[in-house]
Amino acid sequence: MAKVNIKPIGDRVLVQHIEEKEQVRGGIIIPDSAKEKPQEAKVIALGTGKKDENGKITPFEVKVGDKVLISKYGGTEVKIDDQKFTLVREDDILGVIG
Repeated sequence: MAKVNIKPIGDRVLVQHIEEKEQVRGGIIIPDSAKEKPQEAKVIALGTGKKDENGKITPFEVKVGDKVLISKYGGTEVKIDDQKFTLVREDDILGVIG
C-alpha cells in the first residue's frame, strides 16, 4: 500500500477496513448492497493523542499496523487516492486483534 498523505488530529486514528471474503461457504456471493461495514481494520496513522483534564496528552493504546475491531457506526469514511479509509476516535476502537 502506498503512503497515505493525511495526518489525523487529536485522538483520531486513520484505519483501513479489512474486507471480508466475497463468498461464503457453499459458494453464495453476497452483493455489496447486502454487506455490512466490516468492523476489522488496520491502523494506518495516529493523531497527536487525547488531552486529559489537565491538558496532558495521553498516549494511544494502539500503534500503526495493529489489527483492530472498531465500532460498527463510529467514524467518518474518507476516500484518498481511490482507497477507502475511516477516521475514528480512539474511543471507537473496541480492541486489538491478535
